[in-house]
Amino acid sequence: MPSPFPGMNPWLEHPLVWHGFHHLYLSRLCRQIASQISPRYVVDVDDNVYINNEDEERVGWFRPDLGVRRTDEQRPACGTAVAQIEAPVYLELPRENEERLPYLRITDADGQYLVTVVELLSPTNKRPGDNRTSYLNKRRTILAADVNLVEIDFLRAHPPMPTSARPPCAYSVLVVRAERQSRAGFWPIGLRDPLPIIPIPLKSEDVPARVDLRAALDEAYEDAAYQYRLYKRDPEPPLSPEDDVWARGLLPTTS
Repeated sequence: MPSPFPGMNPWLEHPLVWHGFHHLYLSRLCRQIASQISPRYVVDVDDNVYINNEDEERVGWFRPDLGVRRTDEQRPACGTAVAQIEAPVYLELPRENEERLPYLRITDADGQYLVTVVELLSPTNKRPGDNRTSYLNKRRTILAADVNLVEIDFLRAHPPMPTSARPPCAYSVLVVRAERQSRAGFWPIGLRDPLPIIPIPLKSEDVPARVDLRAALDEAYEDAAYQYRLYKRDPEPPLSPEDDVWARGLLPTTS
């Protein structure tokens, strides 16, 4: 069963649902793109790692290059005495955990040159604070390297990413071509609007790929059987009273 909404399904924005949907949706976009650009280009799923503390404050993102762990070889042999050096004071530090946010990267066939980045924004990217600053720094780095950027925002929560003269909308898509960064394509999408087909720019001499955002959403929705579990809670953020009446009138009877 496909999603009952003509465009973005607001129930998918719920914090308890979004992380899984984020992974499913990007994998469907990846499949659409790969069918059009292979073998000249390679599209793959990569991820950034955000470090979150126990208060849910994001403290930045990094690309994991080297991990450190203790192996059996590093442990002292049985019976060997090891002197312990005690600190004069012990402090409680907030617990931290990793959050991995996938995105799509398109490279040349040899994987040497990054051509396009496709980002599906998450609350971690949009929430004001260090996490948002980190994402905007990544965004600037991508554009400074003459890489195409596609930024999909299916979240009503938190301030949208800055763009000049942005029209009012619930959701949006931004497409920045490396060769003309001062003129970005922008798709404003209302709550009741259908999701568009958008271009995925490649090198300037090649025709862009095309992705059907609605088709990818329906595939993710069906594969996860969301109709049986998605509507047991209210959408978050809440809808306006008028939109709430409209949206609930579309919900499947199996919910």
